[in-house]
Amino acid sequence: MNGRTEGEYDPYAFEPFAVTVDLAVFTVRNGALHVLLIRRGEDPHRGAWALPGGFILPRESAEDAARRELAEETGISDTTAAGLHLEQLRTYSDPDRDPRMRVVSVAWTALVPDLPEPQGGGDAAHAQWIPVDTERELAFDHTRILTDAYERICAKIEYSCLATSFCPPQFTLGELQQVYETVWSTALDRPNFRRKVLATPGFVEPVPGAARLTGGRGKPAALYRAGPATALHPPLLRPEGRSE
Repeated sequence: MNGRTEGEYDPYAFEPFAVTVDLAVFTVRNGALHVLLIRRGEDPHRGAWALPGGFILPRESAEDAARRELAEETGISDTTAAGLHLEQLRTYSDPDRDPRMRVVSVAWTALVPDLPEPQGGGDAAHAQWIPVDTERELAFDHTRILTDAYERICAKIEYSCLATSFCPPQFTLGELQQVYETVWSTALDRPNFRRKVLATPGFVEPVPGAARLTGGRGKPAALYRAGPATALHPPLLRPEGRSE
């Protein structure tokens, strides 16, 4: 009984297990949606592609662990990616998802503007931005996590202002439209998109006096920044028949 009285909680009666974090980090670059993957430098699955992540330390929250692992394995931090949006996706707890022991993963998804190629570190031999539509098998159950994360962001940008997280601090409406078209894999009507964005209170704000040449012979395009709103009313829905 280890000195315990009858009915007292016994932590040794339960099999121990580990808790990890895994991150699906997305960006838009070169006109395509990319996800950040690492090449595993340790067993199991040495040499396989995987999502960044690792074990949560004893005195660490899941969010702190996610930010630490992202910085350690890829060099991406709140400093290198200003305005890094990180949100919890879901928990993955299938008993056999990790060959080492019972491991429960708290998965996160992050949206960042286009950044330079990351640097591998920790137990990651290499880190790289990979187009989402590239077919490759990932270690553990990371293919499932990546699929769930992609479906989450497709829906999330309909009802929230998170699409601006893919943009630089100042952006044109054309660049914002490209984010939607890239994530949803569909073309949008330019005048209709512009009208909806500007009619949504707090979605974007004009940068006074700022403009950027975007190619061609037209006048420079006005620059905007993310506004104070967090939700879109009404939502900016995907074209009918294009939902994932």
